[in-house]
Amino acid sequence: MTAIAVGVAIAVGAGYWIAHLQNAGNPVPLISASQAQADSSPPAEGERKILYYRNPMGLPDTSPVPKKDSMGMDYIPVYADDKPDDSGAVVVSAARIQTLGVKTAEVELRAVDSAVRASGRIEIDERTQVVVAPRFEGWIERLHVNAVGDPVKKGQPLFTAYSPELQSTGEELRIAERLARASAGHDPVASESARRLAEATRARLRNLQVAGQAGARQVFHAPASGVVLEKMAVEGGRFMPGEALFRIADLSKVWIIADVYEQDLARVQVGQSAQVTLEAYPGRAFAARVDYLYPTLDAATRSTRVRLELDNPEGLLRPGMFAQVALSAGDVTPKVAVPTSAIIDDGERQVVLIALGEGRFKPQPVKLGERGRDVVEVLEGVAPGDRVVVSANFLIDSESQLKAALSNLVEPQAGDQAQASSTRYEAQGTFDALDAETGSVTMTHGEIPALQWPAMTMDFMIADPALVKDIAPGTPVRFVFEAGEPGEYIITGIEPVASSAAAPAAAGHAGH
Repeated sequence: MTAIAVGVAIAVGAGYWIAHLQNAGNPVPLISASQAQADSSPPAEGERKILYYRNPMGLPDTSPVPKKDSMGMDYIPVYADDKPDDSGAVVVSAARIQTLGVKTAEVELRAVDSAVRASGRIEIDERTQVVVAPRFEGWIERLHVNAVGDPVKKGQPLFTAYSPELQSTGEELRIAERLARASAGHDPVASESARRLAEATRARLRNLQVAGQAGARQVFHAPASGVVLEKMAVEGGRFMPGEALFRIADLSKVWIIADVYEQDLARVQVGQSAQVTLEAYPGRAFAARVDYLYPTLDAATRSTRVRLELDNPEGLLRPGMFAQVALSAGDVTPKVAVPTSAIIDDGERQVVLIALGEGRFKPQPVKLGERGRDVVEVLEGVAPGDRVVVSANFLIDSESQLKAALSNLVEPQAGDQAQASSTRYEAQGTFDALDAETGSVTMTHGEIPALQWPAMTMDFMIADPALVKDIAPGTPVRFVFEAGEPGEYIITGIEPVASSAAAPAAAGHAGH
């Protein structure tokens, strides 16, 4: 036994000596038996199993072992348990909920204010307008109403006119009447001719709208009560037949001409009540009624004019004012409704985030019904009593989409190059500049642990330059971005935040 032990020791020593000679130019550290066992054994309980390491900038490059890219950034480990739970819920820490300012509201049964809203303008009731236009030539001797805006009553004197034409016509009438009386007893033919001449002269005076005994001077009276809107009459001035000297309108009742879009016409009808608001009188509403729907549609705006009537006893409504009109439509039956801000609509889907408690949020597709001013009807997807997110929901929704992407990852086989699905991330930082020509923005962001990015300034592509049209350079922001082409990241959502909540060194977060 002693001889055998000595032989084994000699063999081991000889093997080590030979290996040392063979690797003298490329030494390899020795691995102990305990270390080898640790490397080959499965991860201890509580540890996460790493599937592979992916490129930190999204390039199609993975590695089975840790490594760095050309910029010195560590490759990111992809774990086997990076999958959402069975319910599809997103878990958000209490700290993040507070940072994002997440707010929720309860799904309620309530009436949906589905009024048809339109913009309009106040106009004069055309049926109450009158003009004063003499039918003969003359001169204005005296003005009794001499200012635009003066109120007048029906029958009130407006001006006194002198007209040679009226003077001659009046004399002709008097001569004909005198001749008819003088010749009535001895010359019936002459009397009848004079009578006919007098009657024709009276008809001419009636056509000239001269009442009573015609004379050289004629007083014109207001034909209706109202307000003087236009006055062309000037004392001492000459006027010609048909010239409008006054325009008067009754403003105790006015019109509103509103433009209703084509898709809302089916919900508008004559006699429908409406509420009118004006910027001149904030907080006050005026009652109106639909009087007429015009028979044509403007092809450029795809809208039809609708005429509403409303009383104006106080004279507050002035022609030319802009007005906002809300036409009552729909019923008042309570419906399942959520605040409008709870709806996430990307054009292909409508989703709400249901708050499950303990920081868990579940994306829930919904089918929408009528839309009101502040709420929208939900036909399918939620029930009264559910709580939905109404603030910062697009950020949480980005979290849910990331979870869905991770759930689609297939564990790579040995030697395969695995590529991750498109994911979205959320971060905070500062908007620096927009390059409209390239469609990119420069951002200074904090650390983004999900990508293992340090705080830095870099360029992102932007899905729509309009996202930053109201954001000034240097503004602290919270933004969502997703991976595009390899090495390219695209901002799909951005919003300003309080400066204290978004310093450049603030940590970024993975989005779902």
